[in-house]
Amino acid sequence: MRKALNYLMVLSVSLLVSCGGKEEKKKENFSYEKPAATEQAAPKAEAVPASQRIALDNKGVGPIKELVLPAEIDQAMVAHGEDVYKKMCTACHRPDKKFIGPAPKGILERRSPEWIMNMILDPEDMIKKDPLAEDLLKEFNGAPMANQHLTEAEARAVLEYFRTL
Repeated sequence: MRKALNYLMVLSVSLLVSCGGKEEKKKENFSYEKPAATEQAAPKAEAVPASQRIALDNKGVGPIKELVLPAEIDQAMVAHGEDVYKKMCTACHRPDKKFIGPAPKGILERRSPEWIMNMILDPEDMIKKDPLAEDLLKEFNGAPMANQHLTEAEARAVLEYFRTL
């Protein structure tokens, strides 16, 4: 009789454990099927950095509205522009490589002469009002271009120097 009670006890405990009080909640919307192609996110297109973006129609914001560059480069202006560039710009710019700011080499293939002049003359206003200048600020870790308070003649000489790079 004792044996029968032990078997009965083991049987009832195992029934309680196997049917125990935990309820599993069903996970909704679970499927082993692959999602349809329309449900997958499209791959993100890589954006061109602002320093490499071509925007020749953008004249920027500032005093220079129109500037036509002569076909021939003025060597005296280049020498003056190089001098101004070396004194005022080399703390942040290198002629042919990225530094704190973008490299000016090839800038006239990406920017209009007016945009370049306006950026040199009033970088604060350009950053506030020109989307490309704002994007450059973001690309170069929030380091704004310092206003060197150049005259239009000095800025034009620097632009002429950029034409030779």
